Amino acid sequence: MATSQIFINVFIGLASGYLLGRIGHCYINVWLKNPGWTPHHWIYGAILIPAGSFINSSFWGLVIIFFGIGHLISDLKDFIELKFFGPDEEGPKRFFHID
Repeated sequence: MATSQIFINVFIGLASGYLLGRIGHCYINVWLKNPGWTPHHWIYGAILIPAGSFINSSFWGLVIIFFGIGHLISDLKDFIELKFFGPDEEGPKRFFHID
């Protein structure tokens, strides 16, 4: 596989993971009325990172790993503070922001 193709797929994995995480944070959480029982979405990214390493196909494993990294980055603040469950902070939601 060409190096440029790998970089394109890694970028697609990172970007789609980040975008899906931001959609969950800005829209789905608001739609659910910000419940306290839902886990923060950085947890899903942390699960996908080691799960991608167990996939036999190196291409799909790499895409899943970087999808998980993008998903984790989209909720980096809660990851650093190790918030597992609970509602998000009230206030204006910015889509392209690490929150």
